[in-house]
Amino acid sequence: MSQNNQQAHSENANSKVTDWHTLSKESVIDELKTNTAHGLTVNEVNERLHKFGTNSLVEGKRRSIFRMLIEQFTDFMVLILIGAALIAGAFGEVEDTLAIAIIVALNAILGFIQEYRAERAMLALKDLATPIAKVVRSGKITNIPAQELVPGDVAFLEAGNLVPADLRLVETVQLRIEEAALTGESQPTEKNTDVKAGPSIPIGDRHNMAYKGTLISYGRGIGIVIATGMNTELGRIATLLQSEVDSKTPLQKRLMRFGQRLAIAVIALCSVIFIVGILRGEKPLLMFMTALSLAVAAIPEALPAVVTVSLALGAKRMVKQKALIRRLPAVETLGSVTFICSDKTGTLTQNRMQVTAYQVNGNLVRSPISSTMTNQKATTLLFKAMALNNDASLGEDGSLQGDPTETALFDAAQRAGFAKIEIEKQIPRASEIPFSSERGMMSTLHENGNSEILMFTKGAPERVLSQCTHEWRNEEIMSIDSQGALTKAEAMAKEGLRVLAIAHKTLKTLPSEIKSEELECDLTLIGFVGMIDPPRPEVKQAIELCQSASMHVVMITGDHHDTALAIARELGIVTNSTPNQGRHGPVLTGEELAKLTLEEFKNRVLDIRVYARVSPEQKIKIVKALQDKGEFVAMTGDGVNDAPALKRANIGIAMGKQGTDVAREAAHMVLLDDNFATIVSAVREGRRIFDNIRKFVKFVLAGNTAEILTLFLAPFLGLPMPFLPIHILWINLVTDGLPGLALAAEPEEFGIMKRPPRPPNESIFAHGLWQHAVWAGLLMATMSLSVQAWAYHTDSAHWQSMVFTVLTICQMFHVLAVRSETESLFKQGLFSNLPLLGSVLITFALQMATLYIPSLNSIFKTEPLTINELLICLGISPIIFLAVELEKWLIRRNLIYH
Repeated sequence: MSQNNQQAHSENANSKVTDWHTLSKESVIDELKTNTAHGLTVNEVNERLHKFGTNSLVEGKRRSIFRMLIEQFTDFMVLILIGAALIAGAFGEVEDTLAIAIIVALNAILGFIQEYRAERAMLALKDLATPIAKVVRSGKITNIPAQELVPGDVAFLEAGNLVPADLRLVETVQLRIEEAALTGESQPTEKNTDVKAGPSIPIGDRHNMAYKGTLISYGRGIGIVIATGMNTELGRIATLLQSEVDSKTPLQKRLMRFGQRLAIAVIALCSVIFIVGILRGEKPLLMFMTALSLAVAAIPEALPAVVTVSLALGAKRMVKQKALIRRLPAVETLGSVTFICSDKTGTLTQNRMQVTAYQVNGNLVRSPISSTMTNQKATTLLFKAMALNNDASLGEDGSLQGDPTETALFDAAQRAGFAKIEIEKQIPRASEIPFSSERGMMSTLHENGNSEILMFTKGAPERVLSQCTHEWRNEEIMSIDSQGALTKAEAMAKEGLRVLAIAHKTLKTLPSEIKSEELECDLTLIGFVGMIDPPRPEVKQAIELCQSASMHVVMITGDHHDTALAIARELGIVTNSTPNQGRHGPVLTGEELAKLTLEEFKNRVLDIRVYARVSPEQKIKIVKALQDKGEFVAMTGDGVNDAPALKRANIGIAMGKQGTDVAREAAHMVLLDDNFATIVSAVREGRRIFDNIRKFVKFVLAGNTAEILTLFLAPFLGLPMPFLPIHILWINLVTDGLPGLALAAEPEEFGIMKRPPRPPNESIFAHGLWQHAVWAGLLMATMSLSVQAWAYHTDSAHWQSMVFTVLTICQMFHVLAVRSETESLFKQGLFSNLPLLGSVLITFALQMATLYIPSLNSIFKTEPLTINELLICLGISPIIFLAVELEKWLIRRNLIYH
């Protein structure tokens, strides 16, 4: 945090009022010079932002650029090189010392650039995840980044969101907040606006306060911001909450363990090379430098760093595709997904409900409704209920804001002449019972002008009907025919409509306590409203892509069985070839699921494609059953109750537009556009990234194997040391550097979404990677030693420079060949990865420079090759390219690496 911010927060901390819970609402408003109806003005906000600072917590000190650079020289292998350079200098080998120093510096710069890019990418992702606060400013309700809140702001609280700052509550409706982060109490606390006596009351007992970072589990409310940033209760204990998080992904951990085991083997091998060299009469200093250089070159210590860069930059690319990665391991595991369990509304569909049919007075009526019908008593009551039992509102620009179902009801009522704003003046809302998934309904209570209270209830047909004793039929109230009414609702649902039941009840007075179990009973059914949410146009193609990639798409919806099945068929989730089980086929309702034991459910889970009327809690059961069957599950969710299922899923996916803060905190990935097709794009990108990491590992290990075998086998073939320490370090720098990193830019493989998901525990060395590293390394070593043997036995003075050149150029042909695991380079095209082509050309130019620039000859201990010698080097090097192309030809025909 900047010095200005720290000073500002200090001023905030010294505010004369600290016991806000002991003050009345009026006193808080006066003290903070604010207004609950109009909020703060723009000028007031700017003044307070300057005075109090931003609403953000001081983070742990981030590494400076200088520290990041210095840390490049603290790696164990780099320290060995520095030690080797000092020893060489002590023995008078100044040129070796200088050359090693230059290579260490270049390696450090390359490593620094990698880390800097990865950190910048992750910071950019973090900035995108900034929470939003809903406030009233200058009389207008608006959404702002939570860090812009200032004391005196009037903030709105809704179920599922995080409390954005410390607030004194001035209005609550059934508000409950989980304060475990501060108090350790797991049960939600009931909130109200009453003054609490005594400044020393524990935080958990301050029921008129809401604290930053706590979770709103139920109801809604309005509060005035009394503290921000480090002056909040959360800010005061921020240092206690900060903990070191292990940010390494499973792949990085596996590669680090592999690197450690390889290091032991390489050091043992280098010791053998050193001893054999001494026994052959080589100079001890030369053999010592050779063994050390080989150890540094052969141990792929850069692999975890390259993985970090690939994953972080991949995550940054995903943002452009509207997928925000919150946890880096999700990038590498996306390619393993076998089941995608997706909510229907807003993800598979457009989240734009439209009322298209009504069932009223026993008759089915299509929209738009005629003026004659709006004069009927039951129809009038129906439209009043649609307008009043509704939390949707008109925005500043005249657009509808709120839940899609409620905006559809609001719009339909307004078009029929029942504007909510006008009706509320006559029948104002007195209280409400918010919707909950457990009850499946919502109720509002209104003052009817004659001291009576009119209650409207809307919700799922079967839930509302179970509480109804009467219904409107032929403009009269009669005893209800529950089965007949349910049949009519089901007939609407079979058309693919989402059906809501609407009922009413009259009370003599407003109850002192608003309890759903006491009020939501003995209702009179007014009728049903049928709505449709059209599928997103791009989703059907995305689902077909999933099916071609052996990923199963499962739809989870609150709709009825018939509605859900109709939409699933339209989207292609359920087809004629979908397995049928039981009387409901591939559809399972929440009621049926509740009756199944986990073992019984496991026997059916792989064949279910639609879950209708399931509760958020049942999502956990779905995830667990699939995982127990060995499946890798991606689960979407947006509500508070979805959080456990999102955490349990292998990939939890939250909604960026409609989702709650709680769901986003629990998720691995956030869909910024709430679109199912974005999930498929993210899976495709995840597969591409993992493929490219495999290619880098294949390229580096084969090159390192070639270097080791060339040095190790030469003495046994009666040949002198093939190259010098400076040659090894140079090869390691130019081959693992630009060309290796450019593999991260490789386009996706052909048919990437036509192959089955990768098993999550599958080794990165599977599918022939380690076999390739061994045989390709052996072939490149054979080519290098063959050139050495020919040049040495024909008395060529340049044999060492030839070996040096062959091994470098070989690896350039190798990197071009491993761009794809199966596709020929001739089909891919040389220009389809320009960064890689450019890095290969740069590496070739640098290699030629070490041979033909006199000043570099003395540094790299090289000599200019004759035209014939150069042609021999360039002629033998492509053999590795042809061999890898042959390997890919065999793979395409399933002859190897099944």
